Amino acid sequence: MAPRKASIKRNTKETSVNVSVNLDGTGKTSIKTGINFLDHLIVSFGTHGMMDLKVVAKSNDGIEHHLIEDTAITIGQTIDKALSTRRGITRFSYASVPMDESLAEASIDLVKRPFSKLTLSIKRNKIEDVSKEDLEHFFQSLLQNLNSCIHLTVKYGDNDHHKVEAAIKSLAVALRNASTQDKKQKGIPSTKGSM
Repeated sequence: MAPRKASIKRNTKETSVNVSVNLDGTGKTSIKTGINFLDHLIVSFGTHGMMDLKVVAKSNDGIEHHLIEDTAITIGQTIDKALSTRRGITRFSYASVPMDESLAEASIDLVKRPFSKLTLSIKRNKIEDVSKEDLEHFFQSLLQNLNSCIHLTVKYGDNDHHKVEAAIKSLAVALRNASTQDKKQKGIPSTKGSM
């Protein structure tokens, strides 16, 4: 099987974002958005998803919201592109991941029918250097652009940093497992014969 790799460059008046991914990598990441907590989350996503992920993003208009949104969109679209026809993959998976007192759960179907339900249960207005609404928007934009059906829920927790980190890790592990090649699956994993 050829390595499942893809790259996308997204350039607008608001941002310039370059993303490359190797779904069959080893979790090697290089992330530069200029926003420390966002970099931390994306590193966790690549590491625990066992994908090689490179992200270089910069703002052209100085508006952080645009940078966070476009970074998430481009990561999601690049992974979708790398998944291609999704032939031979496991397709369904889930992961429940704790981080100290917090627990998050992700359920994923890599069918090409986008739907997402997100519950992060963030209480504070800001976590590290990112606002609550921008963090929620990062997750929403990423889920929408993965072109899949994903339910991502923080089940409980007290510390907002822990909740968000458990959420990105559970998403990463569920995506890794769902996108893994299934040796029993010889074609498109759908009764329709198409995703």
